[in-house]
Amino acid sequence: MVAGTARLYAIIGDPVGHVRTPLVFNAYFAEHGIDAVCVPIHIRPDELETALAGLKAIANLDGFIVTAPHKARVAGIVDRLVGDGDKVGAVNTVRREADGAFTGTMLDGHGFVAGLAKAGWGPKGKSVYIAGAGGAASAIAFALAGAGMARLTIFDRTPAIGQALLARVKAAYPQIETQFGTRDPSGHDLAVNATPLGLEPDDPFSFDVEKADPSTLVAEVLMKPETTALLHAAAARGCAIHQGKHMLDGQRDLMMAYFGLAPQAGA
Repeated sequence: MVAGTARLYAIIGDPVGHVRTPLVFNAYFAEHGIDAVCVPIHIRPDELETALAGLKAIANLDGFIVTAPHKARVAGIVDRLVGDGDKVGAVNTVRREADGAFTGTMLDGHGFVAGLAKAGWGPKGKSVYIAGAGGAASAIAFALAGAGMARLTIFDRTPAIGQALLARVKAAYPQIETQFGTRDPSGHDLAVNATPLGLEPDDPFSFDVEKADPSTLVAEVLMKPETTALLHAAAARGCAIHQGKHMLDGQRDLMMAYFGLAPQAGA
C-alpha cells in the first residue's frame, strides 16, 4: 500500500513497457522498510524539457532513473553532473539535492561490470566488441576500460558517433587498442548489444551473431524479453550469454547509495 507520506522515484524513457526498474526498486523498498515507491513515466523526446521541469516541481519526488533515448539529453538539462555522468556525457540516475537541484550520474557501466563479475567474467586483458555508441554503450566502454580491458571495437550505424566515443576512451585510457568495426564481432572475448535493437520482434540484430566465435560471451543491455532473440541465436551458436537484467541488478545498490537509501552498516 502507498501512503501519503511515500517518497517518489521514477524511471523515464520512450518506451517504458520493457523496464524492470520499478520491480527491482519496489522490492528493495519493501525489503528494507523504506516508505517510497517507484513508477514508470513515459516521456516522448519532444516533451523532455517540459517533463523534467514538471518532475522538478513534484516536491516529494527524490530522484529518477533515465533510460533510452533520453540519457544524453538529460545530461545537458540537469543542474550538475558528477562521476561518470561528466566523463560519458550521459546520465542514467538523477537525484534531488537539498537545494532542489537535480544532480545526474551514470552507473550503467559500473553495473554492467559488476554483473559480469558476479557471473565470473572479468575484463582484464580481454578484447571487447560493442554495438552502439549511445549513453549505455559509452558508460560500458569507459567502465570496461577502467577495469582493464586490452582492446575495444565499437560499431555504430553512424560512424562519426562511434569514432567520437573511441577517441574519448583512447584519450582517457591511451594504453587500450581501439578500432571502429563492422557488424562482424569475431575475434573478441565479449560482444555487447548496447543498442535498442531487439525491443521489437521484427528488429534486426545489431551485429552479425553468426560470425561470433563460440568462445565469445554475448551480452545484452535490453531487459525485455529477458532472453532476446540475439541471445537465443548466440546460444544456438554455442556462445555463453549474459542477460540485460544483470546490468540493472549489478547497479541497484550503487543507485540506492547515490539516493542515500543504502542500508547503514549494523542496521
